[in-house]
Amino acid sequence: MLEVLYEDNHIIAVNKQVSDIVQADKTGDIPLSEAVKAYIKKKYNKPGDVFLGIPHRVDRPVSGVVIFARTSKALTRLNKMFQEHEKEITKIYWAIVGNLPAEDHALLTHYLVRDTEKNKSHAYNHPKSGAKEAKLEYQLLGSSQRYYLLEVKLYTGRHHQIRCQLAKIGCPIKGDLKYGFPRSNANGGISLHARSISFKHPVSQELLTITAQPPLNDPLWKVFTDSATL
Repeated sequence: MLEVLYEDNHIIAVNKQVSDIVQADKTGDIPLSEAVKAYIKKKYNKPGDVFLGIPHRVDRPVSGVVIFARTSKALTRLNKMFQEHEKEITKIYWAIVGNLPAEDHALLTHYLVRDTEKNKSHAYNHPKSGAKEAKLEYQLLGSSQRYYLLEVKLYTGRHHQIRCQLAKIGCPIKGDLKYGFPRSNANGGISLHARSISFKHPVSQELLTITAQPPLNDPLWKVFTDSATL
């Protein structure tokens, strides 16, 4: 079931579920973009093909806010915003980790090298040939008996950035086997959620903040969202 968070004539935002792929890939699975096109076509009774632009992506095992462009004008402007990540857009993620970080709040800077063959990034503490600087800020929001909820603000947009940087400080995300968590999640996803995106509307210039609830069919997410502090 498609969960639409926001829509107007120029953009549409949905709450991506774990295992959804945003754009078609070699798996041949039906992507989220096609589901959104079908929704628009049916709701607005549109004949022919529906235009839908993809200005950014969220990893398949991750849930949360994904924005699509409904017009070419919106797509061009959103593409520019996401490319100029630090200036134009504020992206907040929630991550559940199994280890308590050394500090409740910290700004992390690493240098990431992407291994395209293994579809994985490696983080280093110092500049390295071929590496890209990666910055994020995290805040400890809450804890359960075995897990900890971190809120993460991204300052750069690197490949697997949050997954890689949190693993580097000894806090791999729950279910993320690729980055060192010992067990997979039952649904095959990882406990990382694109909580919100704040940006200026590409046409009206209105400041928007679009927020998505994490998967509440997951008991652990429900524990954290039911907490009085969230």
